[in-house]
Amino acid sequence: MSKARYKALLLIADGMGDRPVPELDSKTPLEYASTPTLDRLAREGECGLMDPIAPGIRAGSDTAHLAILGYDPYKVYQGRGPFEALGIGMEVRGGDIALRCNFSTVDESLRVVDRRAGRITEGTRALAEAVNGIEIEGVQCYFKESVAHRGALVLRGENLSPHISDVDPHAEGEPIHESHALDPNDPNAIRTARVVNAFVKLSYERFKDHPVNQERRAQGLPPANIILPRGAGIAPVLQPFPERHGVSAVAVVETGLIRGIARFVGMDTMDAPRATGGVDTDMLSIAETLAEALRRYDFVLCNVKAPDLCGHDGNARLKAQVIERFDTLVARLLELYAEPFYLMVTADHSTPCSVRDHSGDPVPLLLYGPDLRGDEVLKYHEYACARGGMGRLRGGDLVPILTQLMGVQEKFGA
Repeated sequence: MSKARYKALLLIADGMGDRPVPELDSKTPLEYASTPTLDRLAREGECGLMDPIAPGIRAGSDTAHLAILGYDPYKVYQGRGPFEALGIGMEVRGGDIALRCNFSTVDESLRVVDRRAGRITEGTRALAEAVNGIEIEGVQCYFKESVAHRGALVLRGENLSPHISDVDPHAEGEPIHESHALDPNDPNAIRTARVVNAFVKLSYERFKDHPVNQERRAQGLPPANIILPRGAGIAPVLQPFPERHGVSAVAVVETGLIRGIARFVGMDTMDAPRATGGVDTDMLSIAETLAEALRRYDFVLCNVKAPDLCGHDGNARLKAQVIERFDTLVARLLELYAEPFYLMVTADHSTPCSVRDHSGDPVPLLLYGPDLRGDEVLKYHEYACARGGMGRLRGGDLVPILTQLMGVQEKFGA
């Protein structure tokens, strides 16, 4: 039986934090958006700013979530690949090397035209089957498609190492990179890089004239004609979140990455309903899933991906619209789950539209629930939250704040 007095939901709008945008009257997308529900909760709750890892650190979604859940990423993070692979249902054994991947578009000189192959949504399973299970130098190469342009590669064999560089150049217009050993004297890393480079070359050979890409060209769409791996790593061993905090815990997830992180920390997972992909997230259905999760579990984590996609695309107006839909998610959740609980709303990092990537800017933080002190913040956005009573926190502070409010935290000392 649970000993939690109250339940808690940590609701993360991925990449929501931003900077002033000239076309939005020099406001951030969050400040520009109409968010009546979040503003009300800000007035009735407590607010602040949060650095996911530390001030100025450009956090990835993986390292940020680890930090927010209470795991020091500097000690436990060994690459994003294992989280991505486990999150999409792949088997990851001890010693396996896992890499996250993109289906991408390159020209005949292997220069990247589109890192996301037009955000491809169909045909990726057939492409994955064309390369899954191949063997290179005695290493088994397992590949599986994920959501849209994403996928994961697992390498299984002897004498492998995660200490290799990325093939993905992380930018359009650049030639793909040759993976290489980070330590030129590491024979295992040299071998692993050689296998990865061979896999990438083989993916191009098998994809360039694949029926899926023939059809995409006929439709005027960019072909998904290569796989670009990055983020090699070995799965870490972590103390389960439920064991550490004495709560039942679940993550409501849209992406394989967050699902993988949740599974690594021992949380159950529930799929967040999606509409047609991209930013078209079914917010109201997610609210229904969150309400069900709160009925069944003490602690709920949810990541909503859409704001981050808009930031990467530099689309400030769409980001504001997505945030407005996120506000309706919160409103609907409060209608569906009427019992008192603690709701913490924040982001895992900022993705400013002017940068089109993650930045080290702090993110707004909102805490709502029973028996709080409150503060003088009247709206939920970056500037208003900077004046909040919670001050400026780090990601690792969030779970202790929630668990003491839930009534499950042990006292430190006599």
